[in-house]
Amino acid sequence: MSAPMNTAPRTYEIRTYGCQMNVHDSERLSGLLEAAGYVRAGDTEPDVVVFNTCAVRENADNRLYGNLGHLRPVKDGHPGMQIAVGGCLAQKDRDTIVRRAPWVDVVFGTHNIGSLPALLERARVQSEAQVEIEESLVTFPSTLPTRRESPYAAWVSISVGCNNTCTFCIVPSLRGKEKDRRPGEILAEIEALVAEGVLEVTLLGQNVNAYGSGFGALAAAPDEVRAMTAGGESAFAGLLRACGDVGGLERVRFTSPHPKDFTDDVIAAMAETPNVMPSLHMPLQAGSDAVLRAMRRSYRQERYLGIIDKVRAAIPDAAITTDIIVGFPGETEADFEETLHVVREARFSSAFTFQYSKRPGTPAAVMDGQLPKEVVQERYERLVALQEEISWEENKKQLGRTLEVLVAEGEGRKDQATRRLSGRAPDNRLVHFAVPEEPVRPGDMVTVEVTYAAPHHLVADKPAPAVRRTRAGDAWEARQAGTAGPQGVSLGMPSIGRSAQADTPVPGCSAVS
Repeated sequence: MSAPMNTAPRTYEIRTYGCQMNVHDSERLSGLLEAAGYVRAGDTEPDVVVFNTCAVRENADNRLYGNLGHLRPVKDGHPGMQIAVGGCLAQKDRDTIVRRAPWVDVVFGTHNIGSLPALLERARVQSEAQVEIEESLVTFPSTLPTRRESPYAAWVSISVGCNNTCTFCIVPSLRGKEKDRRPGEILAEIEALVAEGVLEVTLLGQNVNAYGSGFGALAAAPDEVRAMTAGGESAFAGLLRACGDVGGLERVRFTSPHPKDFTDDVIAAMAETPNVMPSLHMPLQAGSDAVLRAMRRSYRQERYLGIIDKVRAAIPDAAITTDIIVGFPGETEADFEETLHVVREARFSSAFTFQYSKRPGTPAAVMDGQLPKEVVQERYERLVALQEEISWEENKKQLGRTLEVLVAEGEGRKDQATRRLSGRAPDNRLVHFAVPEEPVRPGDMVTVEVTYAAPHHLVADKPAPAVRRTRAGDAWEARQAGTAGPQGVSLGMPSIGRSAQADTPVPGCSAVS
């Protein structure tokens, strides 16, 4: 008698590296696989492992091939297991991946993530690796099924690609020129998310405030874009205001803008649209005009600080965060002091700091004046110490304030030892707060009073004055009642002090925007 056929669905696991664009792409990859009948792997070895890669770091390929090497004996002992590699490194290295790791079954690029299920099946049937790399966008990712990681907060992509030519950045060559979604499509997605219980959305793009340029000349843009800009307002400012008209949407954020495109009408839209939160992540990269010129960043220190001043005048409580690269080729001690000057003047609530590392394929990688590691390290430590001091001072200003915190899932682990819960304030600061008497769920809102400030978080240990149960909390509870829910995805900006790990999402291809 023959053995019964195994009819259990195939399982999958996705390992994500890099920025929020990759995190959001992984949500779509999960949605595609589940629509094709796969289920997320639990504690067992998955049948399919997907690497969604990043090419921003100098050693990104070494890390990928190291992980693939560790997985090879696992695959040898797991008949039918498949390995797929996608994302920016796959777009860049293409056939190299299969040559260096012939046990990989599928390689797919940034422009064709929708092909993954078909490529996996083709590789299985034909018993040979499948490589599919499109040179330009085939289908806007928004049209693909998505398995959202959070029932209360969501990414919403408004554009893909980038038209800038920063000398340290390889992203434009991997994700292509900017292409924008029509406003109606964006707002329809947001309305659908709100109907499912989502309270907070983060508008996502490589350069969100250039939104509209992807349509080309205004005369050729869709009617809805021309209507949005008829009064002289930019398309992005118009989009922010339109988000304010979505009933039930309580919090709107965006990442990452570019200072060269940051216009006064965007500041006005932020200040005048109640559900646009008082937080701004705006990459600085360097404070020296000479270094900004070498980076091909088309703004200067005076312009950047001018934007900060205008934001603070319009939104006094705004928390402003940034990205900074230390040790760019040719950076002198005087250049670095200019960066420290901007940090002192801007008083960022936090900064995501990078030690410059070569990105193969970028102009900066072959520039003269590459700095010794010890010089970069010493400057980096000085920057971190200064920013940590400023972050602590700025957080101390929050003492005694009453904040409404969106309860989060998976934001900080202090709650295990202290019985605190965690969440995000309107300005995106992380708050650890005492457990209220009334039961609360991720997605609910809790009013708290800040009692202690640390450089990277706030604490509220007094009894909560109010708890507001929300549709988002209902959605989280419903998810728990079904199959085991996924881990939450932080929509917060990174804290200061350390460069990103390869598997830690960073804002908008941080050090890229």
